[in-house]
Amino acid sequence: MEVVQLQRRYIEYATSLFNEGYLDDLFVQLQRLQDASNPEFVAEVISTYFKDSEKTLNNLNEIMYQQRIDFKKVDACVQKLKGSSSSIGAQRIVNACIALCTSYEEQNIVACRRCAAQVTQEYTAVKDKLQNLFWLEQQIVIAGGVVPVLYN
Repeated sequence: MEVVQLQRRYIEYATSLFNEGYLDDLFVQLQRLQDASNPEFVAEVISTYFKDSEKTLNNLNEIMYQQRIDFKKVDACVQKLKGSSSSIGAQRIVNACIALCTSYEEQNIVACRRCAAQVTQEYTAVKDKLQNLFWLEQQIVIAGGVVPVLYN
């Protein structure tokens, strides 16, 4: 595939991520911090986010299925995940975390478990979509092109 087609696919795909609410302006701001002196900056930040978030999600899911849920531990996990997701612009994860916050404030165990599953589902979707976006970036560079700058 030629560079122009790859760049067009990249822009269309990235635009769909914003339109569908997976990403917000903070992702664009994160990308603007990347430059020629550190071309892997965004990929490194997102990779660290994935590693940390998977640990947090595993902890959250363990807590959610204990006989007695420790809501303080749930709060710690959710606040950590919400903050880190917000910092990379992963809006749908943030929204799912907010719904989970409401559920555990009400100490509604059934709703908490449902919302925790939704957080995990949104995380999995965002991870998949960002990996696809980074794959497109790599293909553009391999083809000798420059990755387009995103605006939202």
